[in-house]
Amino acid sequence: MEQTTSYKLLSKIDSPKDLRQLPVESLPEVCKELREMIIDELSRNPGHFGSSLGVIELTVALHYIYNTPYDRIVWDVGHQAYGHKILTGRRDRFCTNRKLNGLCPFPSPAESEYDTFTCGHASNSISAALGMAVAADKKGEADRHVVAVIGDGSMSGGLAFEGLNNASSIPNNLLIILNDNNMAIDRSVGGMKQYLLNLQTSEGYNRLRYIVSQKLHKIGILNDERRKSLLRFNNSLKSVLAQQQNIFEGMNIRYFGPVNGHDVCALAKVLKEIKDMKGPKLLHVHTVKGKGYKPAEEEATIWHAPGMFNKETGERIVKDTTGMPPLFQEVFGNTLLELAEQNEKIIGITPAMPTGCAMNILMKAMPDRAFDVGIAEGHAVTFSGGMAKEGLLPFCNIYSSFMQRAYDNIIHDVAIQKLNVVLCLDRAGLVGEDGPTHHGAFDMAYLRPIPNLTIASPYDEHELRRLMYTAQLPDQGPFVIRYPRGRGTQVDWKCPLEAIPIGKGRKLKEGADLAVITIGPIGNNAAKAIAEAEGQTGKSIAHYDLRFLKPLDKEMLHEIGKKFRFIVTVEDGVLKGGMGSAILEFMSDNGYTPVVKRLGIPDQFIQHGPAEALQAICGIDKTTIYHTLTHILNS
Repeated sequence: MEQTTSYKLLSKIDSPKDLRQLPVESLPEVCKELREMIIDELSRNPGHFGSSLGVIELTVALHYIYNTPYDRIVWDVGHQAYGHKILTGRRDRFCTNRKLNGLCPFPSPAESEYDTFTCGHASNSISAALGMAVAADKKGEADRHVVAVIGDGSMSGGLAFEGLNNASSIPNNLLIILNDNNMAIDRSVGGMKQYLLNLQTSEGYNRLRYIVSQKLHKIGILNDERRKSLLRFNNSLKSVLAQQQNIFEGMNIRYFGPVNGHDVCALAKVLKEIKDMKGPKLLHVHTVKGKGYKPAEEEATIWHAPGMFNKETGERIVKDTTGMPPLFQEVFGNTLLELAEQNEKIIGITPAMPTGCAMNILMKAMPDRAFDVGIAEGHAVTFSGGMAKEGLLPFCNIYSSFMQRAYDNIIHDVAIQKLNVVLCLDRAGLVGEDGPTHHGAFDMAYLRPIPNLTIASPYDEHELRRLMYTAQLPDQGPFVIRYPRGRGTQVDWKCPLEAIPIGKGRKLKEGADLAVITIGPIGNNAAKAIAEAEGQTGKSIAHYDLRFLKPLDKEMLHEIGKKFRFIVTVEDGVLKGGMGSAILEFMSDNGYTPVVKRLGIPDQFIQHGPAEALQAICGIDKTTIYHTLTHILNS
């Protein structure tokens, strides 16, 4: 990457070992150059912007003090890891970030030994790092340090508290760094946010405590057996003196901070001082998301992932979308508001994604009818179930891949009770540059076996509106609607709101020689391929939009089974257990023996890249579908 030649210090850092050769006084300049490089590159090659700028000093300090990769740094989510990637041997390849076959969007152990754990879903860093710390102890690696870096938004997730609870009860020397910037993607919400804003602790107190504990250890008074009892007494005394309760020290996790997360030299000093302390520790660091780039500091939500921009002026380069179909989430958000105006029982719920899923439209118009519950997908579903039990009608919008974390909640807290909850799965299918942790590949396969669910996917924006209207009608029970990231096909998207018969598909096109069955917007790829294949072969192809994965349209499938020798199924989900599997099961159960060719996501994790390129890799793009059809018809 040519730009790195202008960075006097950064251009010479090919690994953290090079960074550690510098005097501590040089670290602010390294931070300055690192920040400039990220701003420069992301202005042209979009990615997660504000998060990485906010932890520049923390990233530099961590790699300066700790012997990485032998010492483990576990990042939570990974939005903030660009500085980490640049410092760990990927500077010259950073220009390929998020591109097909380029650097991964998030830390990945398959990419670098410095990336200690896969991170794409929030709140897992404490649990993973604790596992590593305990493993190091079991293997006799007493000199190996493990650090978990978690944001205040991620700290609201239940898994984070499960990790904290376990860390407080088993021997370990884990360091947890709480990066507190009052943000997730949107502003952090909930009691944890307010608690962290109010939390204060004396640094002088912590220094004195450390000195005293070291002396007590040397003279044999403070042994490991007495440590927990003394910690509990000490923490209680501290709470009385400070007139506050510290939740972390209440769990016997040593607390340090809060400290300024943008003073790299001070951070390095603190990390060095607490590095070899025994027992679990938490360092509370205050940072500013988007630090060092004024537009990002002022509008952190927009600058979480702003797209391309003019780095000199801060002007975002937004494509002219005049005359283009809207984003599916925009149709969802506007339709939800329209329905809520008609049905007073409707409530909107999202786990920390109001802007991404367009729940912010309802929040703005009816703030008392929409809830952002923070990064807590399981809670969002059970919270919805509780509302539904009392007669409300929640529309719970969660990204498809994130809904995986609420699987038991769907079964136990919604489906068993047949509660009227509408589960809206945004980002279903291949999502593009965010990669395998974010692809909504599994939802049809993992939801299909659950009794009492209705599962549907709209072909276009009109169908999305109709399905949303249908889902909010009385006594529909648990109703799942899955739809993709990106734009649909209908510029004139605001059709009348009409009910769709549950479990009824559509015959989009008559045909005699071959049947194509699709579900959801991927059917548009199939429709184009069908038109070309008919022109090439002179034969006719029927196209059916299944609409409902559950219940299946048995009447339509009986028609297909009786009429066609060849069937092609197309879906933007995994082949194993998905829509194609459901068709095969139906045909077998009813004595039909057509040749069924299934197209969908294969049994592998799909990399990151443009959605169109990923569809081609999976064989669900127009060209591959066309070749499949013509091969069958010409054989």
